[in-house]
Amino acid sequence: MAIAVVSVIAGFAIYFNTQGSYISNKSTSNESIPITGQIDENGKVINIDKSQFKKAKDFAKSSVYINTKPISLDDLKGKVVLIDFWTYSCINCIRTIPYLNEWHDKYSDKGLVIVGIHTPEFDFEKNSDNVKSAVQKFEIKYPVLQDNDKEIWNEYDNRYWPRKYLVDDEGYIRYDHIGEGAYQETEKVIQALLSERAAHMGIKNTNFNNIQKSNNSSKLEYQDVNFSKIQSPELYFGYEFAKVPVGNKEGFTPNQIGFYQLPGNSEIKSNSIYLEGKWKNNPDNMELQSNNGSVLLKYNSKSVNIVAGGKGSFSVTQDGKLVTNDLSKDLSSNGKFMIDGQRLYNLATNREYGEHTIEIDVKGKGFQIYTFTFG
Repeated sequence: MAIAVVSVIAGFAIYFNTQGSYISNKSTSNESIPITGQIDENGKVINIDKSQFKKAKDFAKSSVYINTKPISLDDLKGKVVLIDFWTYSCINCIRTIPYLNEWHDKYSDKGLVIVGIHTPEFDFEKNSDNVKSAVQKFEIKYPVLQDNDKEIWNEYDNRYWPRKYLVDDEGYIRYDHIGEGAYQETEKVIQALLSERAAHMGIKNTNFNNIQKSNNSSKLEYQDVNFSKIQSPELYFGYEFAKVPVGNKEGFTPNQIGFYQLPGNSEIKSNSIYLEGKWKNNPDNMELQSNNGSVLLKYNSKSVNIVAGGKGSFSVTQDGKLVTNDLSKDLSSNGKFMIDGQRLYNLATNREYGEHTIEIDVKGKGFQIYTFTFG
């Protein structure tokens, strides 16, 4: 099973001097090797052997091109291409989108093309209408391809959401970053590869110092997450996805309906999911079969989210107090969370990292819950 990454892992360590770029093969290495892109005293590019780098694979033909005409890597020859593997309900992917939107605004007219490869984790993410709605919600202007069968994902031997590959103007993968973070480093690579492209084209004096931050109108916020302070892992409800069982003594009953009862407060353990009510155990979610149900979790982080869908509404209490609008932007005007689609819902964002107990009180048969994620 692939991993939605919550830690920062750089595929290459990067060092830049005033004349060009250097990239080492291992993130743990302090040694750097020169690569093409350095300029000699006559303003010409010094070409260096690129055999150490892999050629980027072309995109398999997508069944759906979300906001673009059919596009291939061959069509982008001569451009610097940032390939971003993502899926729309992944909190780690969502937190990177403002940076991708920013880079698109700043560098698309200078030779950068971002291509989002939407590879689903859950079945509902295969629905192209859901993906189109997400692209509109996140105000994504760069091309997005749907990769439901993981053909492109497999071509790149990927296992993570999100993951970014930077491909130079000659088609070589020059940078590989797994997970969130390293935004400044990634932007420096973008600038270096664009400078290299300009040099190949005979353009001199490429300068990115005067580029201002764009006036991107995205509703998404740039979020600074301290992963060292998150003490709760992503928790799955589907029996095929879960790495640990639910906390109830009833456990999982695959493809069956189970009746669950919350244990006493003294029996509640951190980072274990507890349920109340009748729930159907599906491969990738739990689905409420009674008219009422609840979910309880003791977690340790700053923010807590769920991926949910189906029908109904729910209210949330944290540490015994009803969650209000100052804690969650997904709370509706009537003080409830209304299910308006299969997506990520923010339950609470606290001011500080710490331990909290959260309880979701669900109304409506057919409510589906997939995962808890944290930030």
